[in-house]
Amino acid sequence: MPLTDLLLRLVLAFGTLLALTRIMGRKEISQMTFFNFVSGIAIGTIGASLAIDPSLSIRNGLIALVGWTLITIFLGYIDIKSKKVREVIEGQPRILIKKGQIMEDEMRKVHLDIDALNALLRQKNVFAVSDVDYAILETDGNLSVMKKEPNQPVLKSDLGIQNPTPNTYPINTEWLEQQLRLSGINSISDVFYAEVQKDGTLYIDDKMICCIK
Repeated sequence: MPLTDLLLRLVLAFGTLLALTRIMGRKEISQMTFFNFVSGIAIGTIGASLAIDPSLSIRNGLIALVGWTLITIFLGYIDIKSKKVREVIEGQPRILIKKGQIMEDEMRKVHLDIDALNALLRQKNVFAVSDVDYAILETDGNLSVMKKEPNQPVLKSDLGIQNPTPNTYPINTEWLEQQLRLSGINSISDVFYAEVQKDGTLYIDDKMICCIK
């Protein structure tokens, strides 16, 4: 392969990979789920082939990169819209410790041994399984840990410091529909995410706002 062709391929491969990675978003590098892992390997392999494989034409290499990126973006969109598809693509969080008990079946499903579990716990500043109430392995490989009550950080209530009494509202269907109407939402199907705040108010994120973000 002539040197000029090699340099051209290197520049095209690097520039295309950089542009396509930015289009796909930071999730590809910040949350390494099964889906992101496969996507990253495939795009990296195609990019490397475009850079140094003379049997792969520049046109076909660029088409392959763009095509794979479009597939990744499309699956990412479906992942947001459908919980079932999200579970198939990215898997589900696994409870490894439940009420202080190690869940051996779940450990086997995620191919994790006790030494690896202890290593993940130490990363959360937990040095004894007996201190853990719940431990959940997230889809990106991180471990979320809730310590047993005696080992949890001290709260204001533990020191006798009272927080202002929050406003209380009857949380029922009528109240929910009223809150949606006040927010200009006519159907619950238009809601992307909602949660009741500590002060009793309802936080609402509709689907239109989500898509704009």
